[in-house]
Amino acid sequence: MREFMLLMHDDTLSPSDDSAWEAYFSALRASGVFDGGSSIGGGQAVRKTNPAGPVSLHINGFIRLRADSESAAMKWVESNPVFLAGGTVEVRELLRD
Repeated sequence: MREFMLLMHDDTLSPSDDSAWEAYFSALRASGVFDGGSSIGGGQAVRKTNPAGPVSLHINGFIRLRADSESAAMKWVESNPVFLAGGTVEVRELLRD
């Protein structure tokens, strides 16, 4: 089983409501793919040498899930409240060493 992150951007065209999120998380949990997630607040970027680039303010949440393939993980984007509200959701695989 592979691991993926869904990264939600703050570029929705309309606000998503709490009931949509409750239904989405219930479906994720019931399927057994859900492995955590959270909203993301402000922060800072640091770098050992030279000034760091800016914090990526457009990413405001993540969901971690397990799926057999990227296409299986992508299916969870179709019902994601950010996606349904016209926003961007990135799907990234978590690579293991």
